[in-house]
Amino acid sequence: MPNLSLAYSPCPNDTFIFYPLVHGLVGSPEFSFRERLEDVETLNRLALRGELDITKISFHLLGFIRKDYCLLRSGGALGRGCGPLVVSKRFNEMGEIKGKRIAVPGRYTTANLLLRLFDPELDNVVFLPFHEIMGVVASGEVDAGVIIHESRFTFPEYGLTRLLDLGEWWEKETGHPIPLGGIVAKRSLGKETVDSIDRMLRASVEYGFSHPGEANAYIRAHSREMSEEVCAAHINLYVNSFSIDLGDEGEAAVTTLLSRAEAAGLVPRSTDRIFLP
Repeated sequence: MPNLSLAYSPCPNDTFIFYPLVHGLVGSPEFSFRERLEDVETLNRLALRGELDITKISFHLLGFIRKDYCLLRSGGALGRGCGPLVVSKRFNEMGEIKGKRIAVPGRYTTANLLLRLFDPELDNVVFLPFHEIMGVVASGEVDAGVIIHESRFTFPEYGLTRLLDLGEWWEKETGHPIPLGGIVAKRSLGKETVDSIDRMLRASVEYGFSHPGEANAYIRAHSREMSEEVCAAHINLYVNSFSIDLGDEGEAAVTTLLSRAEAAGLVPRSTDRIFLP
């Protein structure tokens, strides 16, 4: 029985998606998994070093690892009205923060890529864990910050002002939903194994939808600093039909993001298909 490393974040959307899979509620006896929970930028860097068999990543990072990893069709975080926000305490307009210090939740996050696609001149960035950003913006250590995850629900509590919704900008610019993160698997696992894992992951998402509340204890164990209301809002925002299957619309969103990143010189050009053929 292959024992594969499976990594994802402790955020409610990921623990909701993976709970059935890692607890043996779906899947096949042909596989077992060694789960590992880390923040998304840690997962990005582990995947960049090729240390994980299956992992959640930011779609920005996919542009750097297409040779060794393929994208799965299930388990991703895409949608509308769920993009990163640029916030500040001192400023009210995006034009005011050019040249100013901006905190970003990681070099390889999609949030960082979207900021650079929006305006390449916004390059005075400092990389911090996502949960630290609102605090340093509120304290004045940095002039603005790009926030993700549950921060979009709680930033007003820090006295912060929203300057821009990068997801909203992306949707108006391209017409596509915003592709935030996806699940990848090593190409070396082979098509049969990768396809089987993808089916299991889809079944895991569908199980979560059809058994509401069953994973609550597991989800809450990894999100204790979050209120139940914020936790539920997080899941409702980031887990949707694209999490079951990217479909043509989701695939187009991902390929558009990568092609724009290539054109801007922000990821290497590649001829590798994102899915296994």
